[in-house]
Amino acid sequence: MPASDTPYQDLTPDTILEAVESTGLHTDGTLLALNSYENRVYQVGIEDRAPLVVKFYRPGRWSDAAILEEHAFTRELAEHEIPVVAPLVDVQGTTLLQHAGFRFALFPRQGGRAPDLERADQLEWLGRFLGRIHRVGAATRFQHRPCIDIETLGRGSQAFLLHSHFLPPELAPRYREVSQLLLAGVERSFERAGNYARIRLHGDCHPGNLLWTDAGPHFVDFDDCGTGPAVQDLWMLLSGPRADMENQLGHVLQGYRQFADFNPAELWLVEALRSLRMLHYAAWIARRWHDPAFPRAFPWFDAPRYWEEHIQALREQLPLLDEAPLALDA
Repeated sequence: MPASDTPYQDLTPDTILEAVESTGLHTDGTLLALNSYENRVYQVGIEDRAPLVVKFYRPGRWSDAAILEEHAFTRELAEHEIPVVAPLVDVQGTTLLQHAGFRFALFPRQGGRAPDLERADQLEWLGRFLGRIHRVGAATRFQHRPCIDIETLGRGSQAFLLHSHFLPPELAPRYREVSQLLLAGVERSFERAGNYARIRLHGDCHPGNLLWTDAGPHFVDFDDCGTGPAVQDLWMLLSGPRADMENQLGHVLQGYRQFADFNPAELWLVEALRSLRMLHYAAWIARRWHDPAFPRAFPWFDAPRYWEEHIQALREQLPLLDEAPLALDA
């Protein structure tokens, strides 16, 4: 495996093209880096056919079994005619490939634009497909994928940051205090939600992972798929004041409920999941800081001002955890 402190230092353009050609394809030498931080993703030109997308998985992040489980889930969804971008199967019948110490997968290129989440028809359309994804996701369980829960996203993130060098010493007590209060509020929210169903889901269904075409949406990047509450795939489609989010949620659920049931008690988790994402995001950047791409992409991260603003954002999140959940018309 490449060195963990600079995981992609040996992933040169030649290595990328050689990896693709190791599958029996013939590249035309063209290469375009696509936006991705966790992994490395490129569009590669192929002779006499459409370009493909190659994704090189971050060394050491997922086991082979976890990646193959992600692939199997997306291919299962594709078999149900759900518009996901699933990995291609090579002549040996596998989706997870290796070259020069890197694990990679090939995907068809899928164009598209960001969805317009202010349009009721697009929200309902997304809801229909999310309902279908969750209906398939509820049919069986993951064995190797992570859980979307307080321990994984919350306490683990808090502990990592408190033991890292990123928190300025003078701000560490404030971060410890507010993060403890936030995690206590998250626990209360999960208690209010009760015994909700835990299903296989996308896990990171923000607008950047949705591509819209004239034929409708496509769901991409299942790299964070895991087990959790259905609302995890819904809340990131909501934004703005409370009344706007309730209106958006109504449109999403109008489509969703055509294919899957939705437990309204999960709405207690919306702000809890947002809080966990805030904690996890800061820890994610810190965990990846050794990767040269991260200081270039997030130059503001390693500075006291960021931590002051982060702590304030966590503090502002606290009262939202004890507000009544978003209301549904019916």
